[in-house]
Amino acid sequence: MTASPGAARLEEAVVRTSAQARRSVRRALASRPPVSPSRMDDLMLVASELVTNALRHAGGVTAFAIGIARDSVTLSVSDASPRTPQYARHRELRPGGFGWPIVLHLCRRVTLDVRPDGKTVHAVVPLD
Repeated sequence: MTASPGAARLEEAVVRTSAQARRSVRRALASRPPVSPSRMDDLMLVASELVTNALRHAGGVTAFAIGIARDSVTLSVSDASPRTPQYARHRELRPGGFGWPIVLHLCRRVTLDVRPDGKTVHAVVPLD
C-alpha cells in the first residue's frame, strides 16, 4: 500500500476487526500532539465503518494503513472486491446502509483506487 498524497508518515497494521482498527489508530496517534476528543471520535467512527464495510460487503480487509499529516489523518482500507461502495437513500426506516454516508460526511476527501482484484478506500479525516 502506498501513502496517500500529503501524508507525512505511513503506518501499516494487520487489521481483521473494527476494534483492531481503532486500536491501531490510537497507537499511531500516540506520538503526536493530542487530537481533540470530537476529532478522535470521528477517526474511530470512520475506521470502524470502513473496516465493517470491507467485512460485510467485500470479503474482509486485505490491508490497513494510517497516513498521518500535520492537519489530517488518512485511513486506507483495502479489500478483495472491485465493487465500489453504494450510497442508497432509503424511503423507509430500516437497519443498515448508514456507514458510507457517515464516512462521506466526516471526511475532507474520500477516494477509491479500484483494481480488478479489489479496491482501496482512502478517507482523509481533518484534525482542525
